Amino acid sequence: MSDNIPLEKIDDYHWRIPRGYKPGMRVDGLIYADEKLLKAIREDKALEQVANVAFLPGIVKSSMAMPDIHWGYGFPIGGVAATDPENGGVVSPGGVGFDINCGVRLVKTNFQYDDIKPKLKELVYALFSDVPCGVGSKGDIRVTSKEEKQILVKGSKWAVEQGFGTQEDLECTEEYGAIPGADPGVVSERAYERGRAQAGTLGSGNHFLEVQVIDQLYGREECDSLGLDLGQVVVMIHSGSRGFGYQICDDYVRTMMPCLKKYGINVPDRQLVCAPVNSPEAQQYLGAMRCAANYAWNNRQCLMHLTRKTFERIFGMSWQKMGMHLIYDVAHNIAKLEKYEIDGKEKILCVHRKGATRAFGPGHPALPERYKKIGQPVIIPGDMGRNSYLLVGTEKAMQETFGSTCHGAGRLKSRTAASRSINSDMLLKELESKGIIVKASGRATVAEEAPQAYKDVNDVVDVVHNAGISKRVCRMRPVGVIKG
Repeated sequence: MSDNIPLEKIDDYHWRIPRGYKPGMRVDGLIYADEKLLKAIREDKALEQVANVAFLPGIVKSSMAMPDIHWGYGFPIGGVAATDPENGGVVSPGGVGFDINCGVRLVKTNFQYDDIKPKLKELVYALFSDVPCGVGSKGDIRVTSKEEKQILVKGSKWAVEQGFGTQEDLECTEEYGAIPGADPGVVSERAYERGRAQAGTLGSGNHFLEVQVIDQLYGREECDSLGLDLGQVVVMIHSGSRGFGYQICDDYVRTMMPCLKKYGINVPDRQLVCAPVNSPEAQQYLGAMRCAANYAWNNRQCLMHLTRKTFERIFGMSWQKMGMHLIYDVAHNIAKLEKYEIDGKEKILCVHRKGATRAFGPGHPALPERYKKIGQPVIIPGDMGRNSYLLVGTEKAMQETFGSTCHGAGRLKSRTAASRSINSDMLLKELESKGIIVKASGRATVAEEAPQAYKDVNDVVDVVHNAGISKRVCRMRPVGVIKG
């Protein structure tokens, strides 16, 4: 519980944890939330973690939290922090998380809901059959040790070279599907073992593949630019680096423990283990983390390929004819070196986004030409009973949050608490009565991922939209859900 933490109201959507709350905090905490969400946020220790992150050497501006914030490892999930390498700034594996580059991609189609409704159940069952999902799931896309190392450097480009996509897919992926600087030589053999058979697999927990229908338009200009309209069918894919990324985080949390003493770093929680960005330990971690990020982008590219093939089989036409083009793919759990202006000087900062989405505004040089006018597409999944959103990044996000926004609804209940309190059979019937067909690898997953286990994504998106750090484009509702 975070009831005792002082929060100063800046305005309806910004709240401050003053730097003086704990001796050793280098900056304030800054929380994006409204009164309603704050009540839920105070239910766990996430605000305490926001204050703890403010201890990190070299941290710039503030320790930030998005409205979907909840308790995590070291950093809260929904935490954003940037550090300045020239001023002793550090990188922390806990600021990235275990599922490195857990992320989302959104694929549009030419279908209206009425076009697919007669075949919806068949489609959902086929996707569940064709896309490997669940704990330890293994895919049909098998790779050799040599190919696995290529994936770690090439990311999505490896999949495209195998015929699992197009150049356009790479242009519509954050970092064009591969972040530079990946170093396969600093990855453990155990991580390689865990990753070898998991290319093109969905994973478990909150990972999913959803068939969705657009039910609300907000930004007419952006929708026209993206070719989106009411009633249109889209597909959302949420997955990450699987056991490969988990192992890398686990390896480097242990490797970095001696760095606290070695570099004289004082943090209130050992889960915030870190090392100066320019140190050998940090450089090794960043090299390995980038491998996992590239692995995840390749994974989602392979998942999209399998999805396109299933649609082709069910509807009897090519994915191109069905208009199954990628809108965008965004990363959540990642640390990146990015340029920002701080106190009138251009600096390269190490930006941690843990359970947060990049939200670059219009004109940013990192964006493909097609998105320079409207800003970067930002994909925000909700839960399987309510909604998901497409937004775009804003200039205000560049000024306030290092080009960052929320990443989803954010959990209200732990998986254990949800599974104890929710009857999966009743939930499945309730969802089906709403026109939502769910296929999952186990009933436990259904209960753990119930809508009641999450905040309402509509409330979360209201905050980031009204705070100006991302702009609503359209809302989607799920009609078919595949869970690991």
